[in-house]
Amino acid sequence: MELDRRKLSNIIDVARRRKAADILIKNAKIVNVFNETIVEGNVAIAEGVIAGIGGYDEANTVFDVDGAFVSPSFIDSHMHIESTMLIPTEFAKAVVPLGTTTAIVDPHEIANVAGIPGIQFMINASKNLPMDIYFMLSSCVPATNLETSGATLYAEDLAVLKNHEKVLGLAEMMNYPGVINKDPEILDKILLFRNGVIDGHSPTLSGYDLNAYLSAGILADHECTTKEEALEKLSKGMWIMMREGSVTRDAKNLLPVLNDSTKHRFLLCTDDKHPEDLISEGHINFAIRLLVENGIPLPTAVRLATLNPSLFFGFRRKGGIAPGYIADIVVFESLKKMDLVFKDGQLVAKDGVPLFDVEEPRHDDAVKNTINLKTATFEKLKVPVKGKKIRVIGLRNDSIVTDELVVEPKIVNGFVVSDTVNDIIKIAVFERHKATGKVAVGFIHGLGLKNGAFATSIAHDSHNIIVAGENDKDMLLSVSQLEAMGGGIALAKNGVVLDYLALPYGGLMTNRSVYEVAEILKRLHKVAHESLGVTYPDPFMALAFMHLAVIPKLKITDSGLVDVEKFSFVDLFVE
Repeated sequence: MELDRRKLSNIIDVARRRKAADILIKNAKIVNVFNETIVEGNVAIAEGVIAGIGGYDEANTVFDVDGAFVSPSFIDSHMHIESTMLIPTEFAKAVVPLGTTTAIVDPHEIANVAGIPGIQFMINASKNLPMDIYFMLSSCVPATNLETSGATLYAEDLAVLKNHEKVLGLAEMMNYPGVINKDPEILDKILLFRNGVIDGHSPTLSGYDLNAYLSAGILADHECTTKEEALEKLSKGMWIMMREGSVTRDAKNLLPVLNDSTKHRFLLCTDDKHPEDLISEGHINFAIRLLVENGIPLPTAVRLATLNPSLFFGFRRKGGIAPGYIADIVVFESLKKMDLVFKDGQLVAKDGVPLFDVEEPRHDDAVKNTINLKTATFEKLKVPVKGKKIRVIGLRNDSIVTDELVVEPKIVNGFVVSDTVNDIIKIAVFERHKATGKVAVGFIHGLGLKNGAFATSIAHDSHNIIVAGENDKDMLLSVSQLEAMGGGIALAKNGVVLDYLALPYGGLMTNRSVYEVAEILKRLHKVAHESLGVTYPDPFMALAFMHLAVIPKLKITDSGLVDVEKFSFVDLFVE
């Protein structure tokens, strides 16, 4: 926020009660995140800045909140906008009314599709919004050497954007083996940001390997899932991002670690939050509410989403209700709904409704028409018998961790086919960035699919097209539908496309509103369960993570089946 002498003088006069405030929030229960108390008083705002707290009574505009809570607005410390399926303008319209006015974003998904131009699109599309969207530059594009991505980002590529005003540092360093084994390219990226903020991603890493990882200068981690893991990482100086997203929900598991000795090192984040959950649960306000419902005092819970991330990321005058702080403020009686949201002292949302308009992002050519698929054929999906047993990806409920099952396959005319009786369903990945024609085929247990097929271009991390089906014809049809609409989700049965969601921005995002997207997803889930016979609660989410070759145990990329624990390919057939 830029101030000149006149504005600064005005703020000082308002603070001394010599001038009326621009805005007065009166009769408030003020959440003080500095000493973790709640005090009653009024908040005077001038020139977008909090001038003072106390007995102020004159202002051009007065909001009498009648005993409601007034707190700093919320900060998401680590998230991927692409997971909301919304472009940044629609994302802002979805989360600002929920109290989130700052987000620290890793554009990892679009970077895997479109590289630096994809990141630049996200930065440009985040301008002129009533929220601050900052970026951490994606460190692992591609995430592994076991898949084909749309781009490869080296240290010299990231250097182009390093000094951008909206760039804070290096995003989650997922390739922790590359760090501890001194991969030259990984070390170059770390050195580029060594004096800034470097986020980590190191699930279960411990002992001397953790020491080595941290010695490189990595500061935070959002992958802690157990008390023991969090305690070790805290003891070694890490900041812990307590994650409460759509797929991974870690807050309750980490609650035993949150106490007076550790609370100053915790941040709240969502990582991945999907449209339906934004509507039904909320955003960071949901994570705060979860903490409060489990016995954490409100000021402490709010601190984890305001002051703590401000300190970690080096924000000045953000994250508190105090004189001189930016007037990013929320008013609420219940954390389920924000009554008022202020950004830079301007009312930007009321009763869950955004009070601002946004322009459609321009210069989006780099993230449109990104499905570059070689013609798919039935031959690519055929699996000739080469053994008596096959490896099968075993789904787990509410987890992106999978099992490796070994089963006897169903064989028809010398080919392995889907076995709906035993829930062994064919799954395939089509490379879609460079038209290489690469297709990998495997099998998955746990979907419960009985008929037809469904496909998606959301497939972490490289976002090739992934499809599961009871028959090859519907599998190819659903893939063709994705190609025709530039990516998204498609369902087919008996040679007919039943329904779809188009995601033309990188095959990941749309310019529809969060409510439209949630409604379409609700409809697609109904079709999947009622028409295709799927029993898994969220089959699209499940399929999207079957490509993720950094989470155990068995996954599939466009290059084949991956044993993640060995970080190597394995054959479909077991000798």
